[in-house]
Amino acid sequence: MIGMDKAALISVIQDQHAFKLPVKTLERTPLASLEDFQANRYVIVLSGVRRCGKSTLMHQFRLKQAEQDFYLQFEDERLVAFTVADFQLLLETFIELYGVQKTLYFDEIQNIEGWERFVRRVHDQGYKVYLTGSNSNMLSQELGTHLTGRYLSITLYPFSFAEFVQIANPELLVPKNLGTDQIGLLKKAFREYSEVGGFPEYIETGLPDTLHMLYQNILYRDIVTRYRLSNPRPLKELVLFLASNISKEVSFNRVKTLLGLGSATTVSDYCSYLENVYLCFLINRYDPSLSKQTLHPKKCYLIDHALAKIIGFRPSEDRGRLLENLVFLELKRRKKEVYFHKAERECDFLVREGSKITEAIQVCLDCSTPETHSREVAGLLDAMRSYQLKSGLILTEDSSAEWVETEGQTEYIIRMQPVWKWLLQNSDRPDS
Repeated sequence: MIGMDKAALISVIQDQHAFKLPVKTLERTPLASLEDFQANRYVIVLSGVRRCGKSTLMHQFRLKQAEQDFYLQFEDERLVAFTVADFQLLLETFIELYGVQKTLYFDEIQNIEGWERFVRRVHDQGYKVYLTGSNSNMLSQELGTHLTGRYLSITLYPFSFAEFVQIANPELLVPKNLGTDQIGLLKKAFREYSEVGGFPEYIETGLPDTLHMLYQNILYRDIVTRYRLSNPRPLKELVLFLASNISKEVSFNRVKTLLGLGSATTVSDYCSYLENVYLCFLINRYDPSLSKQTLHPKKCYLIDHALAKIIGFRPSEDRGRLLENLVFLELKRRKKEVYFHKAERECDFLVREGSKITEAIQVCLDCSTPETHSREVAGLLDAMRSYQLKSGLILTEDSSAEWVETEGQTEYIIRMQPVWKWLLQNSDRPDS
């Protein structure tokens, strides 16, 4: 097999090193984790969906380091001939150009088959290695096979609401006690965030084509090509179905029939592919029995609510379900283990820590009508009773309240809070 030409490799390295960060670049929360992990010997893996900011984050971190030159981004089309055999040439070329350094930075490394063997070798030789990638399963499989116990993983998501505010109005994140003006501006920012979502390029341009192109790249480059699917039509129809039915229960058998696929296993495999590239997430109905969880229908959420609007079909705005998607993603950012509850009533989200359910959360666009209020509270109480929780949370677009529901000798505290305010909790606000 013909490998890389050295002159061409040098050209790519030098061109990529000419990259400059924009003058105004948001320092994202996971940057602190990268800095915390700097002193240990682990391989550091930064993973996440395409175009969510992994490369920029790596540059932010890399350009602060004394050793910053051994960097290569493998999405460059000039590296199409690069194979695992070329890593040694790459390392020698780095040393020839920049002298001896012991820190390597590789962006979208999963494009090179067998990369993990090289990383294992240089790690054992004392190199500190930072990687980014867009396929969680391939990264975990390859790292698990060759680097068990030698790596730490960080997942990056599209911009959170707190990060969105930090871009345009960072002063709104400073006050401990918000005044009328600040509250009004935060509500305005939340309406904008609800429209544009968290992908940096779409926030900057507002052009729907950026999300369409992103979706096409994920579908064809990360799934169809990588998994060698000869017919992408069923996969596209599955994504359309899931994007059109976010937060609704999904049965693999029903989807199999709907899409004319051969088996529920095929649907399950396709869903796994979508999860591996961070496009969709499936959550289980909670049950103490793992086997029963497997049998129950799932609920699906997308990596970004604006992307869900772009690729899904909706006869109406469907703002309530998109709001629920937004809340789910924030729970993922906060590294929560998430389920949904369904018994006598339904509750949107359960958070599990260790072996216990610790939170129950309902999401409702508007709880002002008696019927809606009664339904949401009943579902929350059903979950609280089931898991012995003393308090529960209802997130709405713009309502605040707190009260106690009494059943016999038991009191349950119900809090109602605007989503925008909840999204700013645990952020960089001083009062979080």
